[in-house]
Amino acid sequence: MAVLTLFSLTGASCTDEQDDIGLGTAGRGDVVEVVDAPATVTARAAATLTAAADGTLASLAVRPGDTVAAGQVLAVVDSPSAQQRLRAAEEALDALKGAGGGGGGVKNLSATQKKTDDAAAKAFGEARKAAQVIADTGVRAGLLAQIDFAEKSYQEAAASARAVIAAVQRGLASVTKAMAALTAAQRSQAQAAYDLARSTVDALTLRAPVAGVVQLGGTSAAAAPSITDLLGAATGGQAPAAAGAGTGTGAGPGVDPAVPVGGQVTAGTAILTVVDVSQLGLMAEIDETDVLLVQPDVTARVELDAAPGATYEATVTSADVLPTTSARGGVSYRSRLTLGKGTFADGRPAPAPRPGMNAVAHLQVRQIRDAVTVPAAAVFNVGGKDVVWLVRDGKAVQAPVTVGVSGQDRVQVLTGVADGDRVVVRGTDKVKQGMGLPG
Repeated sequence: MAVLTLFSLTGASCTDEQDDIGLGTAGRGDVVEVVDAPATVTARAAATLTAAADGTLASLAVRPGDTVAAGQVLAVVDSPSAQQRLRAAEEALDALKGAGGGGGGVKNLSATQKKTDDAAAKAFGEARKAAQVIADTGVRAGLLAQIDFAEKSYQEAAASARAVIAAVQRGLASVTKAMAALTAAQRSQAQAAYDLARSTVDALTLRAPVAGVVQLGGTSAAAAPSITDLLGAATGGQAPAAAGAGTGTGAGPGVDPAVPVGGQVTAGTAILTVVDVSQLGLMAEIDETDVLLVQPDVTARVELDAAPGATYEATVTSADVLPTTSARGGVSYRSRLTLGKGTFADGRPAPAPRPGMNAVAHLQVRQIRDAVTVPAAAVFNVGGKDVVWLVRDGKAVQAPVTVGVSGQDRVQVLTGVADGDRVVVRGTDKVKQGMGLPG
């Protein structure tokens, strides 16, 4: 393989100023352009299971560090209040099955309609309040969507009942028809209340939404980065949706205190976290000046603070379109990488990293083989243009160049320099046009 030949020569007959000038020779070689980016190790998926209602932790079927399968029962919360709400909702729904309506005159129908509307508004409000304590954005959104659908169905039935009651008041419809419409609205409200209460009770049994390793407690909101940031490159940062309302993602690698069996919990209390580490990845922050070079399948060499001397392999899978504010205060774009195995310099296998560990990714964004190259120090900028000092007939000549792939030590030159040309590689600021230099 051809390599760059570099000579550090000093002017022999010259002034002290010339003694500070070094020359080299352009040559053919390979150049690799590397972008360095701070990164964090990510898991493929993570989910924190939370209590769906107030109560006590009745049982815990796992221990810290246990490996669990998706769907496996991990814990059960006992909530008398949730069970009572379910029984009340079931009784109310049963009472309306086959019922003919609220009875009485038009005035009584209107009062009953208002009472039903008030009860529905209260039930939907309480359901939304309970849903807001679910930390997992996907699960919370799904539960809120269920509540919205139920409320819309009730509103449609209630609007129909109000229209019939108004028709009765104008003498255009019978009281019996109004009572039937009102009963339909009541059934809609009762069914929604029962469905939501049933979902809450079902969520008291906590099941693993993903296969992974158990960690008791949740994650500390005061720690950083968030668990969303720690989710894996393989899934594009999205954890699989968890079944039930008692699943959530928290924040940070810090751990909230674990709840003991028999301990009191409130709705939203973190019970345990399941982390899928079957596919580790990286979340890297790419500076805006480099992000256009970071494309899928770009390879990287990764170094971890926790494993000095070890090198891991990684491959870019995607880069975000929208920017974020980097830890350094500038604009950066998040890039996701799959993380491979690591080795030490002596060939020993490196330990498997853990989610949240700090790393530096050296991304090999461009490379060129057998190209004309000069030392990076030979190229400088004048008036917004890249130039070098060439030696022509023993004199310094400033020549514009077109730079290609830029390595750490070597730079590809597309135009302006030929293989074998002598260039100034040290003291470029001391060179003047026409200055005598050794050839």
